[in-house]
Parts: sequence; structure tokens; C-alpha cells
Amino acid sequence: MPATELVVTSVGSVAGKELLVPTGKEGIAYPHVQDWVTAKLKAKKPVKDVSTAVLVKGIKQWAVFEEKTGTRTIRTVFKIT
Repeated sequence: MPATELVVTSVGSVAGKELLVPTGKEGIAYPHVQDWVTAKLKAKKPVKDVSTAVLVKGIKQWAVFEEKTGTRTIRTVFKIT
């Protein structure tokens, strides 16, 4: 299942989940999300799947991962096609 990285903006929450809206920019495409996760783990950067805590508007299938970088938390959103 190919996955494409998306740039999103948070617009609040709906039913206790954070609502993310794609901004139109798409990033790198991967043959599978697991390829990205494996690369992060090999680089010793642990990631956490938070897909159940968010909604992505206009996307039927998505995956969202969080990683800590210093004091910041970075979210990476993928559109699954």
C-alpha cells in the first residue's frame, strides 16, 4: 500500500480527536509506510503511531506518527493509497 507524506494544519478538535487539514503540498512517496518507519528505527529515532487520536479531512486512509526532537514533537502524516 503506497503512502505519500502530507503537510497538514491543525484546525481544532472533533469528537475528542484533533482535526488535521491537508494544505495541498505532498511530500515523498513510499512503497509502504513501514519503509519510513524502518528507516527511522535504524537511525535510532523512535516513532509512535497516533493515527487513532487524529482525523484527517478528505483522506479515507491515513497514518500519523510522532517523534520527539529535543523539546519539540514532530508529526508526520501519510495518505495511504
